[in-house]
Amino acid sequence: MSVHSRTAGVTGAAIEVRYTKFDGSLHWHHSAKVLGEDEHGVWTGSPAGTSGRRGSEPPIVWSNPFVMLFPRDAWWTAVFNGLPSKAAIYCDITTVPQWRDGHVTMVDLDLDVLRMRDGRVLLDDEDEFAEHRVRYSYPAEVVTEAERSAAWLMEAVAGHRQPFSGAHERWLAEIT
Repeated sequence: MSVHSRTAGVTGAAIEVRYTKFDGSLHWHHSAKVLGEDEHGVWTGSPAGTSGRRGSEPPIVWSNPFVMLFPRDAWWTAVFNGLPSKAAIYCDITTVPQWRDGHVTMVDLDLDVLRMRDGRVLLDDEDEFAEHRVRYSYPAEVVTEAERSAAWLMEAVAGHRQPFSGAHERWLAEIT
């Protein structure tokens, strides 16, 4: 399987996943392996024990494996967590992911959509979105796209529509 041309990588390649804030400051970042792509986008994987950092804070180690989906031309990314994570799915509202020279980067726009293992679907960090909307002077288009994406994700994740209904399983099996 070949990886989408914008990834600047190939299946099996190690990449850096970099989220920034709207002012360009580094947010969450970690390494991952490109697993491949399908109709939903490009998939990466990270085994249990992967470390990541928020900005320049000390690294943390994730105890569960996870795969990430970077859809083409959409304002979100998704993490599908293996056990024992309490959140089965964690979606970040972001700018459209950009692939360059061994990394994928996007701006984290604060809003998150989660599906917990017990089935609850939550919209998180609305307060942070409101605060950062003012602090960083989000343009009207960014606010509109973020809100539209959050609403779409709430419906898709709650409704178990693909890719939120098992599309991740084959990719997660590759890293567990």
